[in-house]
Amino acid sequence: MHAAYDSKIEGNVIFTRVDAAINWMRKNSLWPMPMGLACCAIELMATASSRFDISRFGMEVMRFSPRQSDVMIVAGTVTYKMALAVKRVWDQMPEPKWCIAMGACASSGGMYRSYAVLQGIDQLIPVDVYVSGCPPRPEALIEGLMKLQTKIEGESSTWDQKHAAE
Repeated sequence: MHAAYDSKIEGNVIFTRVDAAINWMRKNSLWPMPMGLACCAIELMATASSRFDISRFGMEVMRFSPRQSDVMIVAGTVTYKMALAVKRVWDQMPEPKWCIAMGACASSGGMYRSYAVLQGIDQLIPVDVYVSGCPPRPEALIEGLMKLQTKIEGESSTWDQKHAAE
């Protein structure tokens, strides 16, 4: 009998990289910060309802405190008056953090070519995923969340921490 093989622990050992384990934990426990500014917020609320149920992705904990959130979902028209508040909430969120622009207004200003409307939230904060539509269906937001999970899966988490200490 070989000492290297033990049938009692055969299915209980996992070999992985630290990056892969950290990213797996991050992508499966995203806590959204809902920034519902207009009609897209209704679709954002519907995404958390029982019909669409984002809890299967580990995202059911909608936090209204920026210090407990790691993904901001900007849903709706961002006016210049609200832009400073959105930026303040973004700055209060801890790293790592991600942003989803939900809807045509958050992505590009939508149909509002006005002096009062910011022409895309990406002029203020970095956006990771754009969800198109006016307003986008909850299925589109779920697809955007899945794309964000794919993006997080490919990040190098320990490399950034190692070089930040230098």
